Amino acid sequence: MGATAMREPTGYVDSEDDAAVFHVIDALVEYARERLLLDARDRDWMRNRLLELFDADESLRAQAVALAGQGGEAIVDGVLASDEVMGTLSAAPSHIQDEYDDVRATAGNMEAMRWLYDYCVANGSVKLAQLRRNVRFDSAGLVVTINTAKPEFKDMRKAARGNSVDGSFAQCTICHENEGLAARGKRTLRTVEVELDARPWFWQFSPYGYFRQHGICVNREHTPMRVDSQTFGNLLDFVNQFPDYFLGCNAALPRIGGSVLAHDHYQGGGEIMPMQRAAAWKTFACPEVDDAVLEIIDWPASALRVRSRRRESIMQVCERIREAWVAYDDPALGIAARGPDGSAQSSLAPIARYVSAVGEPPAYEMSLILRNNAVSDQYPLGVFHAHPEYFFIKQEPIGLIEAMGLFVLPGRLVGQLGALEDALVSGSELPADLAGFELMWDAVHAALERSGADAHDRNAVRAAVREELGEICRRILGNIAVFPSHEGLERFVERLGFVVQA
Repeated sequence: MGATAMREPTGYVDSEDDAAVFHVIDALVEYARERLLLDARDRDWMRNRLLELFDADESLRAQAVALAGQGGEAIVDGVLASDEVMGTLSAAPSHIQDEYDDVRATAGNMEAMRWLYDYCVANGSVKLAQLRRNVRFDSAGLVVTINTAKPEFKDMRKAARGNSVDGSFAQCTICHENEGLAARGKRTLRTVEVELDARPWFWQFSPYGYFRQHGICVNREHTPMRVDSQTFGNLLDFVNQFPDYFLGCNAALPRIGGSVLAHDHYQGGGEIMPMQRAAAWKTFACPEVDDAVLEIIDWPASALRVRSRRRESIMQVCERIREAWVAYDDPALGIAARGPDGSAQSSLAPIARYVSAVGEPPAYEMSLILRNNAVSDQYPLGVFHAHPEYFFIKQEPIGLIEAMGLFVLPGRLVGQLGALEDALVSGSELPADLAGFELMWDAVHAALERSGADAHDRNAVRAAVREELGEICRRILGNIAVFPSHEGLERFVERLGFVVQA
C-alpha cells in the first residue's frame, strides 16, 4: 500500500474530522482485504464495525485525524499497536485454522508456520516494530539482547501475580481461553492446533519474541508442567512435524526457569541457539543403545547432548539420565535431590531438534541442561542462580532460552550502559547512580588498557562494554552449573555406564 492522497470519502461527510475517519477506515479495510483474510463481501460490515469503534473512542478519532493525510502503510503503522482496532480487523480463529490447514496440505508444515507468523506480524499480534528496537549483539560466544518491552521481575512472586487472569474464562495467561481476551490485550492473538502423542496442544507466536519466530506450544488442558519420558516424546513429535524449529521445556521447578509452572508448555522457534552450535567436550557410547551417542557439551552450564536416528533410542537414554539426576546427591557440590521439606530440587531442561548435516543422515538431537533449585543462607535466591555480584545485570531466574546462550536483559540497561559509556569516553568518574556497576567499570578500564585502544573513542568503549557484558553473562551460566567442571559431569555419566569413545 503506497502513499496516496486523501481520497474523497464514500460516506456522508458532516465535518473534516468525519472525512479523516472515513479515509482511515477505508485504508484499514483495504489492508484487511490484502493481508488479514477479510472477504470482499464483508467490506461494508467491517467499515461499520470500525466506525463504531472510532465514534466511541475520542483518542482513536484524534489519531485518525492526525493520520488522515498519510498513505495506507503509514495509517496501518499508526494503528498497528491498537489491540482493539487490529483485533476487529483480524479473521476469526476458525478462519485462521482453516487457512493454516490449507497451507499445510499444499506446501507443508513449515510453510504453514511461516504463513501464520506473517499473519501475526500483519495483525499486530507479533510486535515486530518493538522487537526491532531491542539491542542485540554477539559477545563471548553468546547472543546478548536488551529487551525494552519485557518488564524486569526481581521478585518472582510479583511475576506470578502478573500471570493472574481474574475475571476471564482462562485459568492462566497461556490458556487457550486467552484467545481474543480484551482484558489482557489479546484480541489479536491467534493459535493453531498441534497434536503431540495423539493429544491436543496448540501453538502461538510470542508477541515479544526473544529470537526468530519464537513461539510456545501449550497443552490444551490446564495441567502442571512436568519433565519426564512423556516430555521427551512430545518434543520429538514436534520437531518431527516442524523440522526447522527446535522445541524445549523449562525445568519444571520454581527459581530455575518458567514463570508459568501451572500449565504445561514448551518454547521453541526458528533460531539455532549458541549452545546448540557448541562443540562436544567429550563423547560417550551408550550402553544397550548402540545407535545413540552422548556428548558433554563444551558449555559453561552443565549440559549433555544425545543424538540418534531413532526417537526410541533418544527417549531411552534421556530417561536414564533424568532418573539418575533427579535422585542424585553430592553434598560437596551442594547438590541435594530434595529440600529440607522433602520437595524435589533437581530437574532438567530438555531441548529437541532435528539435525540434517551435509553428508550425514538426518538425526534427532536432545540437549539436557541439568538444573537444581536449592537455596542456602549464602544464596537465598538459589545456589545455582546468578550470584549477587551480577545482580546489577541480571537478577531474574535463568530459564531455558538464557541457559542455551541467548540472554534477555532488562531494558533499564540501555540507559545505564549508555551513561557508563559516556563517563568512560569523557574520562570522568563512575556516576554515583551506577555504583553497582563498579565490577564492569573496572573490567572495561582494564580491557581498554590491555588492548591499547583509545579510551575516548566511542566505538572502542562500546565494544569493550559489550564484550564485558557477554563475559558476565557467561559467568552467570557458570553460576547455574551444577557441576563446576566438565570432569565432574563426566564422573556422573560414567556412573551410569556410559563409556568414553576413543
